[in-house]
Amino acid sequence: MPTHLALLRGINVSGQKLIKMEELRRGLEGVGFSNVRTYIQSGNVFVTTDEADGNLVANQIREAILNSFGHDVPVLIIGKEDLQACLERNRFLDEEGVDLKKLYVSFISAEVPEQMVTQLNLNFIEPDKIQLDGRRIYLKYHSSPANTKLDNKWIEKSMNVISTTRNWNTVNKLLAMFGN
Repeated sequence: MPTHLALLRGINVSGQKLIKMEELRRGLEGVGFSNVRTYIQSGNVFVTTDEADGNLVANQIREAILNSFGHDVPVLIIGKEDLQACLERNRFLDEEGVDLKKLYVSFISAEVPEQMVTQLNLNFIEPDKIQLDGRRIYLKYHSSPANTKLDNKWIEKSMNVISTTRNWNTVNKLLAMFGN
């Protein structure tokens, strides 16, 4: 049975869409998922199911959360290979002296067409930097994500996608958890 990593968008942030992880685990087990594991409070959930199609799994999780908690939460399913690609393809890691605490990855719901990328006003996000890679956007913040215009709202509006962002430490931890 495949294991899926579900990244939930916008729960437990600034007091919004509060969901306790233990209740989430019980709720997902109650609708048929097994081996449900969470990591921290920001909506990282591993589930095991007979279903191989990530889109169907995302819809099942979204529906379970809506029915159990009353929150309509976007869910992105990420595979182990997606997380591994983050380690292999993030060109910011090649920069000398890069501060890993300023690296993040936004996982997005669809690849952004090249013509849309060229139309983006990337000067708007300066001095922060981005790199697009399929359904991932590598982010390097100049100071911190608290002091940027480069956030999920900007990504979603500019690129017409759903986006959820994790810091570099979390990405590495989630990849390690896939093996457990």
